[in-house]
Amino acid sequence: MINTQAIFNIKTENQFNEHALDVFQFQFKNNRTYRSFCDLLYIHPSDIKHYRDIPFLPIDFFKSKTILSSQDPVQCTFSSSGTTGNTTSKHLVTDVSIYEDSFRNGFKEAYGDIKNYAVLALLPSYLERNGSSLIYMVNDMINQSQHPESGFYLNNLSDLKSKLIELDTRGQKVLLIGVSFALLDLVETFQFQLKHTIVMETGGMKGRRKELIRTELHAILKAGFGVSEIHSEYGMTELLSQGYSKGHGIFNCPPWMKILTRDPEDALTIQTEGKTGGINVIDLANVNSCAFIATQDLGKITGDNAFEIIGRFDNSDIRGCNLMVL
Repeated sequence: MINTQAIFNIKTENQFNEHALDVFQFQFKNNRTYRSFCDLLYIHPSDIKHYRDIPFLPIDFFKSKTILSSQDPVQCTFSSSGTTGNTTSKHLVTDVSIYEDSFRNGFKEAYGDIKNYAVLALLPSYLERNGSSLIYMVNDMINQSQHPESGFYLNNLSDLKSKLIELDTRGQKVLLIGVSFALLDLVETFQFQLKHTIVMETGGMKGRRKELIRTELHAILKAGFGVSEIHSEYGMTELLSQGYSKGHGIFNCPPWMKILTRDPEDALTIQTEGKTGGINVIDLANVNSCAFIATQDLGKITGDNAFEIIGRFDNSDIRGCNLMVL
């Protein structure tokens, strides 16, 4: 068994490498889908000496396969949003307390104690469906904040406007977390000059609006909210950890999460820092599913555990190697 509490106490690169190798061996042994994937690539734990050598499972496997490394009962299933007719990803979680430890510790690492904030959530598209890991996280943040005025807002933008201005004027630190299209709706209806509020977008127009590039979206939001920076959260259904950006689109990972980039033309080749490529994520909180995931995002490493998301692959195929034959 893996000591998950030790994962959340990682402090050094060597410790991360040791835990990543332990998790890889555990998942090679216990995750049938991941084992088949590694066998297809003729990769065995005896071949792996560093986390950069570990194979990354294409994220689409969460749509078509059972991704489990645990024999324990599934406590909850997180599912991705999808348009009609599209297959959604399913993340089977056998110990939801690991998810809670991950997002609580990850937020504290980036922003301090959640009890210092009133948490206002504008996530209408997520509230309208079941199985959202983001809603689970934000609901816990609202409860953990213990602030009487923390809460979700659906379409009641006028009430949200009044509450934002009231709290900010009082000098209360506020975390406003919202999906991009809803934040745009808010600033197109009302204007703000916020001094004590973090505005954090979670990405995605979810088919509600024309997609904007990040710089354009953030320029509109900065002007509308009267803030100097727009913060962002990088997370997904298939992960139990998040990266956070405090501006300029540069994200930082918690110590138990790491981003690598792969060659867009050769999915098995890990690139050096600074080159644009496919985003590979090591999320050691995913101990009971798969901790090594090749996403469909494009980005680059900008520094120590810092990265930038530039876009997505034009299609869902991970080029350079047929990794989807299982």
